[in-house]
Amino acid sequence: MNQDQQQLDLMDKIVSLCKRRGFIFPGSEIYGGLANSWDYGPLGVELKNNIKNMWWDRFVRRRSDVVGIDAALIMNPKVWEASGHLKEFNDPLVECRKCNSRFRDVPELRTRREQFEGKDDFSWICRDCNTLNEFNPRQFNLMLKTFLGPVEDENSVVYFRPETAQAMFVDFKNILQSISKKLPFGIAQMGKAFRNEITPGNFIFRTREFEQMEIEYFVRESEWEKYFAEWQESMRTWLSDVGVDLTHVHEVEIPDGERAHYSKRTVDFEYEYPFGQKELYGLSYRGDFDLKNHFKEAPYNDIETGGKLYPHVIEPTFGVDRSVLAVLCDAYKEESARVVLKLKPKLAPYKVAVFPLLANKPPLVEKAKQVYSKLQASRSTFHVAWDDRGNIGKRYYAQDEIGTPWCITIDFQTLADDTVTVRDRDTTEQVRKPIAELDSYFVRMLE
Repeated sequence: MNQDQQQLDLMDKIVSLCKRRGFIFPGSEIYGGLANSWDYGPLGVELKNNIKNMWWDRFVRRRSDVVGIDAALIMNPKVWEASGHLKEFNDPLVECRKCNSRFRDVPELRTRREQFEGKDDFSWICRDCNTLNEFNPRQFNLMLKTFLGPVEDENSVVYFRPETAQAMFVDFKNILQSISKKLPFGIAQMGKAFRNEITPGNFIFRTREFEQMEIEYFVRESEWEKYFAEWQESMRTWLSDVGVDLTHVHEVEIPDGERAHYSKRTVDFEYEYPFGQKELYGLSYRGDFDLKNHFKEAPYNDIETGGKLYPHVIEPTFGVDRSVLAVLCDAYKEESARVVLKLKPKLAPYKVAVFPLLANKPPLVEKAKQVYSKLQASRSTFHVAWDDRGNIGKRYYAQDEIGTPWCITIDFQTLADDTVTVRDRDTTEQVRKPIAELDSYFVRMLE
């Protein structure tokens, strides 16, 4: 089996595990699904929320120079006119002349047919019916359109936001007036965004409905390079801390002509997914494009200089769903008889699982339930699992597969001395710990 096939098999295994163990389900599955719509199940929503909470804690709560907002999904259409999205937010679309399938124009589709007059002439091969087509793309706006109000006419057209960024620019003055901040400072937001992608795919990598974690960091023009470098390093550190292997990450400088219309510099953090190296995060220098377009007068009084200016913007963008996928890809391991998700403990859906050694022995079950209840009540950070199905070995392997860092077994020795067996997911080593010390022990381990 070649390496490419091994990687595709890995992707199939991850998708299968996600459905089987309650991480991610196909959306609307009982009605045949909806193309690239995915629902986060009981374990998936815990993993996703743990990533989001860790991000918010790090980049908002622990920083005195960043504040957060939570803005509406639907904004006045004039926002998207001012931002350039109505005019510029397009993808080239190609359509097969035989089967009418439509695809986003990407280099992998194209076939160089010949060269003439110093120019490359391309055709493209349809992925659905294998027909060779003339290369004749047309532009397709990616914003998802809907109508607001009871009448569906031109005056009621609105758009679901294609990014979370614009609300942070539109609310810039309100934030300055309500919370005193000096440059440099940032505004952060997490939330859903929508893009009418032509060819979504690769599980949760590219979907029409997705979630972002974004920061707009406002700086003086003369200092943008300094803060760009600082955010680039912060993004590297974040990736490492959530368990992404940095040897699988490539920082790619996006050249002129390929950047978004507002960007003066962009670095993409690309990850080696099983289906290829693709974008995970982005870091852009947006200049003063957005504030100049939204505000007719300079929106910021610079206390240090006494003048008015348009702050320039550094924008680190983190995809939530792509974060989940990258974390799962790097955490998935096959070790002899077991599959294990070696998630960072802080990200694991369950931190601890509690078992009675034997489910048919009432004293063990009662004692195990006492330990389970004690841990549940002791700290909000402990999401505790209970499992009394099957033999103890199968229970261990079941918890390994969903990434639970530690398992506690209540056995007959527990009844005698109030100690339990604590098993480590990664090493499979076991130690005895007093029940009275479990809370403080896991706090230390998580930190």
